Amino acid sequence: MSAKGKSNETLDRDSITAVLRRVVTENGREHLGAYAFAIVCLLTVAATTAFTAWIMESVINEAFANRRADLIWTICGSIFAAFVIRGFAGYGQAVTLAKIGNNIVARYQRRLFAHLMTLSVGYFNESRSARLSAQINQNINGVRDVLNLTVTSLARDLVTLVSLVGVMFVQDVVLSLIVFTVAPPLLLGLRYLAKRLRSATRESVILNSHVLGAMQETVQGISIVKAFTMEEQLQRKIQSTIDAAERRSNRIARLSERNGPLTESLAGLSVAGVMAYAAYQAIYGGVLPGAFFSFITALLLAYEPAKRLAKLQVQMERAAVNAKMIYEILDMQTHQRDKPGAGELKVTEARVEFRNVRFAYGSNDPVLHGLDFVAEGGKTTALVGPSGAGKSTIITLVPRFYDPAEGAILIDGQNIADVTKASLRHHLAYVSQQPYLFEGTIRDNIRYGRPEATDAEIEDAARLANAHEFILAQPMGYDTPVGENGLTLSGGQRQRLSIARALVRNAPILLLDEATSALDAESEAAVQQALDAAMVGRTVIVIAHRLSTVIKADKIIVMQAGRVVEEGTHQSLAQRPSGLYARLHNLQAAHGGSDVLQEI
Repeated sequence: MSAKGKSNETLDRDSITAVLRRVVTENGREHLGAYAFAIVCLLTVAATTAFTAWIMESVINEAFANRRADLIWTICGSIFAAFVIRGFAGYGQAVTLAKIGNNIVARYQRRLFAHLMTLSVGYFNESRSARLSAQINQNINGVRDVLNLTVTSLARDLVTLVSLVGVMFVQDVVLSLIVFTVAPPLLLGLRYLAKRLRSATRESVILNSHVLGAMQETVQGISIVKAFTMEEQLQRKIQSTIDAAERRSNRIARLSERNGPLTESLAGLSVAGVMAYAAYQAIYGGVLPGAFFSFITALLLAYEPAKRLAKLQVQMERAAVNAKMIYEILDMQTHQRDKPGAGELKVTEARVEFRNVRFAYGSNDPVLHGLDFVAEGGKTTALVGPSGAGKSTIITLVPRFYDPAEGAILIDGQNIADVTKASLRHHLAYVSQQPYLFEGTIRDNIRYGRPEATDAEIEDAARLANAHEFILAQPMGYDTPVGENGLTLSGGQRQRLSIARALVRNAPILLLDEATSALDAESEAAVQQALDAAMVGRTVIVIAHRLSTVIKADKIIVMQAGRVVEEGTHQSLAQRPSGLYARLHNLQAAHGGSDVLQEI
């Protein structure tokens, strides 16, 4: 092997060791008492197993060779007691370790969800949510397996094996040495298998997460799949990934189970050698068979814990790889942390100001170039312009879904980068172009806007959002489950619930991202009426593509290529014959007076 290959192997092994140490450190103390009880149970299992092998010498010699009838009941009673004790001890450790494992999984699920909530919108835009969810589900059990494998292997299997080996050496040293000749080649073989299994396990998790993610996305978009007859295309697309995942899983199975033939072959060799030696001693040496039977019992009982210990490294490698992928998510740094000493946002007029704001998504070309404008408090500011002008980017910068590369965004003179995100977003309400509803009832989804809102406040918000009547027409009214992402409701109904959620928040600043663009005319009229009610008395920044919305705005910001090119009211801008807004307005007139502002 090259020096580079050895270095990579060492680094990989070191990282696996670090993961194991971290898992034990984070979880061991939390469950110390439960683990102590489980270890006592496991030690009891080990002791009763060793006792069963040890007493076989008395069974054979005293009961069958010496025919001591007075000892039969004592011997048989002790064997029965050993099995009963082992049964209860096994039950105790199994239930205890299962409870610990379930608690560990739950704790890491809570940690992962809490950590994911701290990550920026940019992270989720770059990561496929379905694939991320599938990867978490596959890997989270690895943390539990690391601890449970460690405890059961050390407290049960290792102690059982050591106890039985002690019985073997007490009964016959030579036979024991014959058995242990197989250990070195077995350990070398298992080490080789474990090394090859590391990379295969990680690749398998990634491939399987791709498969599960693709399936989840297909289910979520099934109406589009059916509408465009995409079934065969998607089947062909996913088939290669499924085939690759299957091949990788088969490889893992071959590697994981390859220790079986190796272990069985070497075990068979040692048992055959023991039998040959014992037969020679019994035939030519006149040795009583009790010690031999005790030795064979210990050897056979030791086989299972020895086999489990032989698999331990392979299993631990797989569990550690899974745990390591979970820690990669948990260790991901939050890019938009609150500054040390960040204060609370104090809103008076709710005046929003952009000062020389420049922004780009990642390493892509800049979207905003030195943007300057003011959205006055309590008034409506409409953003218009062609596609790609940067309108939606402005909406995402106000709640700090992203941070500008240069410049500042101020609310009532306070730089939003200097206040906590929680206090900033507490004063904002947001209605997106694509409304999203969560699992639960209609009432639950509106209450997400303000958890402490009363039922009366929720119903008032629904009335303002022009949603109260259609909610009452549902089978269970406000307690009607909405289904996955509200698929039981129409697009206009979902959007009105989204507006009700924004209204119940009662925030002074309202952000509207083309909230009616995807609706039919009837739904749009109802939603627009709800928006008109929502905008009263609030600072509103709205991306507008409807002339009716623009005309009502107190200020219109006309954008092009990430810059403000015009600013004013509808009347003032429409009277500039060479202006961009006038051209948009004239295009609208050329289309028969349509309410839609046509893009250039």
